[in-house]
Amino acid sequence: MIQFIIQWALRNRLFVVFGALLLLIWGGFEATRTPVDVFPDLTAPTVTVVTEAKGMAPTDMEVQATFPIEAALNGAPGVRRVRSSTKVGLSTITVEFAWGTDRYLARQIVAEKLQLAKAALPPGVDAPVMAPAASVMGEIMFIALSAEKPGEHSTVALKNTADYVVRKRLLAVPGVAEVLPIGGDLQQFQVTLQPERLAAYGLTIDTVRQAVEGANSTTSAGFYTENGQEYLIQGICRALTISDIEQTVVDSRNGRPIFISDLGEVRIGEALKRAEGSHNGESAIILGIQKQPGINTLELT
Repeated sequence: MIQFIIQWALRNRLFVVFGALLLLIWGGFEATRTPVDVFPDLTAPTVTVVTEAKGMAPTDMEVQATFPIEAALNGAPGVRRVRSSTKVGLSTITVEFAWGTDRYLARQIVAEKLQLAKAALPPGVDAPVMAPAASVMGEIMFIALSAEKPGEHSTVALKNTADYVVRKRLLAVPGVAEVLPIGGDLQQFQVTLQPERLAAYGLTIDTVRQAVEGANSTTSAGFYTENGQEYLIQGICRALTISDIEQTVVDSRNGRPIFISDLGEVRIGEALKRAEGSHNGESAIILGIQKQPGINTLELT
């Protein structure tokens, strides 16, 4: 057979050369249309669902959040497999669809099923949300933010810069699906109460908590009409400084208001972290950048 092919090619040299040129041109044209990706997506279309419940134990989280959502997602059109991972206050469910399923159709199917699953979730469990449309192989870059000199910037300042400046600018780049900051310390206002002062005024911690929550909100009071125009009436009570929280009224005694400053101290501190996710002592914030599926070129300037 091989000898016959060789003899036929020698007798039809012109046809063989013409066919080779034709294949070369066609191959070059297809090469220009072939997508090139440094990290090709080798996984089936997947959708990740995340559910949070602060402080809930993994066993309770599994029974009250993970199982109801898995039951709603199982049997959905095109679903091949449903996997889950439950931690303290966090449930992560991965829904894998059949090969060839459009990713945005898959997200639409999951969104419809999550509407049914919300009714089965108990109070205290946040509504499940879908993670950004990024594949497992979509992580393409890590960026570290650090101080030039040790101790020049705190981990709180670095995290604020990463969350509110760098992350927002990176998300504005076309093709970036998600930017995940890792490390640092979350800044928060902290109220440290003195038990003897609470006892002296006959107040409880829950009363103080409700006062702080109520004072840190913006409410609408309708509108005022004058000369054919409507003027919006709005109560703006957002706490921006320590003084704003210190001047929050908790209760009154004999016509005298009781402020937060009368019950304890207000300061800006670092939020508590779980031991497994602790990054104490880190002087750098790591940002993991994930690209959207089907995007092969990102221009980060």
